Amino acid sequence: MSDTDQLKKRNRELSILNTIAEALNREVDLSRALEAALNSIAALFNVQTGWIWLQREDTGATYLAAALNLPPGLQNDPASMEGNDCYCLEKYALGTFDTAANVSIITCTRLKYLSTDRSGGLRHHASVPLYHHDRRVGVLNVVSADWKELSDDDLRLLNTVGGMVSIAIERARLFDRSLELGAVEERNRLAREIHDTLAQGLAAIALQLETADAFMHLEKIEEAHDAVMRALTLARANMEEARRSVLDLRAAPLEKRSFCEALEALVEQFGAESGLRTSVELIGGQRPLPVRIEAGLYRIAQEALTNVARHADATQIFVVFTSQPEKVELVIEDDGQGFDPTALPKDRFGLIGLNERTRLLGGTFEVSTQAGEGTTLKITLPLESRT
Repeated sequence: MSDTDQLKKRNRELSILNTIAEALNREVDLSRALEAALNSIAALFNVQTGWIWLQREDTGATYLAAALNLPPGLQNDPASMEGNDCYCLEKYALGTFDTAANVSIITCTRLKYLSTDRSGGLRHHASVPLYHHDRRVGVLNVVSADWKELSDDDLRLLNTVGGMVSIAIERARLFDRSLELGAVEERNRLAREIHDTLAQGLAAIALQLETADAFMHLEKIEEAHDAVMRALTLARANMEEARRSVLDLRAAPLEKRSFCEALEALVEQFGAESGLRTSVELIGGQRPLPVRIEAGLYRIAQEALTNVARHADATQIFVVFTSQPEKVELVIEDDGQGFDPTALPKDRFGLIGLNERTRLLGGTFEVSTQAGEGTTLKITLPLESRT
């Protein structure tokens, strides 16, 4: 290779690394950082499709964290992108996968049995292990329909890109931890404010009771009665405020548990208390979710199950939770009496509340039902950006 060609090659590599570095540096949100990385890699290496597996920091389980242009057979079947039973993830788990490598001789397990139209003509991929120092982070896969083995230089370059992506992942995770710490601090601040509010409320109640006691000594029964009624009103208002605040701030249902673990426990408890047969299916549940999404979705599930118990007259209920890189879906189906969706019963304010909770999280709420045919609720929440 001439000096000119060598210089051109180096300039190309530097240009690629600079472009990807700029894309990664613009994002501190993990999902957007991974999406930016995949888009840049696809454009610069002339590949059509890619996806990134990450390891959970707490359990070590692998989950699909980001994907670009998945073929129909994978896009429409989230369950096919679960599990570690594929060549690259097995090698990675065994610690025998240290550098970017072509695996075009070995067909991708997830594409192997798909027809050409469902696989988009894809069969093989190159895999890049992601490490931060000596700690495993995940695996980056890139795929091309007109596959040709990448050159040693391209593999070396991909390995460097993998290192940059690993650093971006660690930075995003640190940013998430700082937000969670900030949320804890904010929760503690609000708890102090609530304490102060309740203290003031109790002081006002005590004042009204002391006034009533004074009127009683003066035998002013009517005035004493009025003071007692004011104290009772204050007590009820403060009790309701305390209940609402505790429910809003309490993290107990999800504390030290993933959303999927909490959801399974919720449905199991619901079945035991209601006598209904229950079934839970979790697809892609290893993916960690933003705290805001987890808490909101848990409350939605609680309210939906309560609605079933109150109104559906059902015998069984099916719950399916699906987590994908760009969204999560919660489907709750019962075999109850259903209702006419064009004439919402007056006692179905719960459905209105579920819709409002879903919209506050930026999602969509769908109801499928008809009289005598049961009811299906579908809640879809986006994960592309942090709000």
